[in-house]
Amino acid sequence: MDDTALLQLCREGDSRAFGELVGRHRTHAWAVCLQITGNHHDAEDAFQDAITAAWQNLHRFRGDARFSTWLHRIAANAALATIRRRTPDPTAPDDLVELHDPASLTADRVADVDAVRTALAELPEDFRVAIVLREFAELSYADIAEHQGVGIQTVKSRINRARKQLITALAPTR
Repeated sequence: MDDTALLQLCREGDSRAFGELVGRHRTHAWAVCLQITGNHHDAEDAFQDAITAAWQNLHRFRGDARFSTWLHRIAANAALATIRRRTPDPTAPDDLVELHDPASLTADRVADVDAVRTALAELPEDFRVAIVLREFAELSYADIAEHQGVGIQTVKSRINRARKQLITALAPTR
């Protein structure tokens, strides 16, 4: 069954259809939450908020964009809202961004993941959201532009500047 058929069932109140629909796009939505928030705890909160908001606002989905684009937008907004209301807890341990197989992570890879997470966190919010939506959610420039309420050229510029800042931040120091 395609997304359109599942959406119709969802609008009729079928929560199983909604579960299947979200399941198809879960990985990218989760990646958006994780990369924007920077840790698993906040990402879980944001992801749950996003899924709840998607279910509650399904009637507002007009179908102008793909469902996945709409869900990623909700996920990004939920992640940003989570960051805004977060209060720093200096005693909380840092979460490491788990990749596909956490047992296979080497010390070097853990350091690399931590460095990328730190570099992403240092980007201005507009840049961070744009690069995360492009690289982790694999959204098009047009979808990101719609999400951020700016033109495509602005999105391209933000992503370009974000990449340059990430390269600088991740460059080995001598």
